Amino acid sequence: MNAKIQILTFLLTIVSCSCGNSQKNTDQVSSEHPYTNALIHEDSPYLLQHAHNPVDWMPWGDEAFEKAKKEDKLVLVSIGYSSCHWCHVMEHESFENEAVAKVMNDNFVCIKVDREERPDVDQVYMNAVQLMTGQGGWPLNCITLPDGRPIFGGTYFPKNKWVDVLQQLNSAYENDREKVLEYAANLTSGIESSEIISVKEEQKQFSADRLAEMVGQWSVSFDNFRGGPNRAPKFPLPNNYDFLMHYAHLYKDESTMKHVDLTLEKMAFGGIYDQVGGGFARYSTDAEWKVPHFEKMLYDNAQLVSLYSHAYQRTKNGLYKQVVYQTLAWVEREMTTEEGSFYSALDADSEGEEGKFYVWTKDELKLILGTDYDLAKAYYNVNTKGEWEGNYILLRNESDAAIADEFEMSVPELRMKMISINEKLLSKRANRVRPGLDDKSLTAWNCMMTVGYLDAYQAFDNSTFIDVAMKNVKWFEKNQCKKDGSLYRTFKNGNSKIDGFLEDYAFAIQMYVKLYEVTFEEEYLAKAKDLIDYTNEHFENINSGMYFFSSNLNHDLVARKMELSDNVIPASNSVMANNLWSLGVYLDDTLYQNHAKQMMSNVYDKIQEYGSGYSNWGILLMKMVAPYYEIAITGDQWKEKTQQINQHYIPNKLLMGGKSGKLPLLEGKFLDETTIFVCVNHSCRMPVSTVEEALEQIK
Repeated sequence: MNAKIQILTFLLTIVSCSCGNSQKNTDQVSSEHPYTNALIHEDSPYLLQHAHNPVDWMPWGDEAFEKAKKEDKLVLVSIGYSSCHWCHVMEHESFENEAVAKVMNDNFVCIKVDREERPDVDQVYMNAVQLMTGQGGWPLNCITLPDGRPIFGGTYFPKNKWVDVLQQLNSAYENDREKVLEYAANLTSGIESSEIISVKEEQKQFSADRLAEMVGQWSVSFDNFRGGPNRAPKFPLPNNYDFLMHYAHLYKDESTMKHVDLTLEKMAFGGIYDQVGGGFARYSTDAEWKVPHFEKMLYDNAQLVSLYSHAYQRTKNGLYKQVVYQTLAWVEREMTTEEGSFYSALDADSEGEEGKFYVWTKDELKLILGTDYDLAKAYYNVNTKGEWEGNYILLRNESDAAIADEFEMSVPELRMKMISINEKLLSKRANRVRPGLDDKSLTAWNCMMTVGYLDAYQAFDNSTFIDVAMKNVKWFEKNQCKKDGSLYRTFKNGNSKIDGFLEDYAFAIQMYVKLYEVTFEEEYLAKAKDLIDYTNEHFENINSGMYFFSSNLNHDLVARKMELSDNVIPASNSVMANNLWSLGVYLDDTLYQNHAKQMMSNVYDKIQEYGSGYSNWGILLMKMVAPYYEIAITGDQWKEKTQQINQHYIPNKLLMGGKSGKLPLLEGKFLDETTIFVCVNHSCRMPVSTVEEALEQIK
């Protein structure tokens, strides 16, 4: 009998018991808040949201589990994040209810976890819930033994069902403990076995055919009418479209490239994109990209800035430029701290209503815009297409050229008019009650956003973008880097805490590689190498070459997880594999390159089966099987020539050079005049002096 069947069978045998009476938490009572629990001492906005629940919440840590052991109670681990809509719903229905809180407090030690602070905790218990139910999500609620081994879990529960579940579990623990312990052992074994990697003893011979198989199977699920996948909800998944664009460019796949451009346009036109203020919501609830789940996450927007910057390099499409500039204006306006770090997220809700901050009524728009209302109405579909629950989500379905023609004006005139309209709407919207801000800064997400700024700098040659990026790097190095070479995970109010996880190291290394590519300052590659070496020492599984998500120095979970599949954020292992490959080429380090090949070997048999879950691995595979250009630009005018190169879409490349340099690949390449060398695997073509000549060598 497999673990899932055992779990379901056991749950069906749990018997019910009666509900207890309510009581108040009298540990800390203030005139302002009748209840205050241990979360009041935390920094996380999500944990602080629950600090005045009648539930006796504790933060994750040894103290909570020692309490559970001492009192012989089950543990409730409840995981969410500050901008999670259904987390708010369950809080209001259950965690703010005194009677429900009594059941929780009497029978459980209750732990609240911010999944963004502790993604390692989230991974373990999400895995457990997926084994039990076949699905997951947030809020994630998992019941464990006092030692942390899970016995039951799920996501959102309505109040009455939640109380019933808790009472049944407590009864089972008291009356049928042997079966509960047996079940916990089986489930924990299932969690541990899910991390077993089929290690390939010999590195495979990689082939571009595997990429064609991957895209061929994936394309069956393309929505070639509305863009994205042919289902709802729809997530942007920027790495998916970076891979597909990269693939279509290398292998001249016009059909796939058409799908990419359709998707980018439909997302930019849809309600998922904030037409007035910039920035994308986390996902669309429908197949039309119309009605978003209105929360805005830093990690989405960081990657989407990179994606649209890359797409602009390829197409020079003004829509893509508008998306990048408008989104970065939102980041600067609403998501940037004085220190230069970036906040994590904006909530979906304001005044208790999802999306209220972003939607409009016709009367509001008429009053604000006056004679410009008719143009805005047509441009943003203030009609049945844009209507949603009695209000209007601003969205587009016509090009600027079509609207300009309808209103008998030029496209430049239309664009100036829409800038004016957006400024009026943005000014008015600023007076509304704002959605909640998650004001912690996370290392991984900040590094991703800095890469987004650097990609935008390369695409648009706007010095403001690199200035913002460098300010964030200064913050990162001052606050998140420890003297022993390790990283902190979080930052808030001048306080850095929680040891970094693999994704923090992976994206920091990626950031340093990108910084070198932009500045040609070799110190950044040295810093990337230091972080890789630290990661190899403390995160690597030496049997497989893959990496655990948590360090061997601070592992406090029932299982040590690996993140292999790409999702809304690329898997930390795929990011590390790409990092190893890039550093291996830059530093001429065959050990790094062979490590990357071993990691690719471990997933190679899987990637064609589920393309969207291995897109970042697919990008690595293209670097290994297609010509990978080492472009060296040396001499006094290296910066000008580099920016000219960056006006073109060349995804399979590394840039290097400057006025001087010690990289092995730069040896013998510093001549009397500015020169461009195009090389593949150390074999260089004739040096040239113009970008046009270099591009001819890349075709």
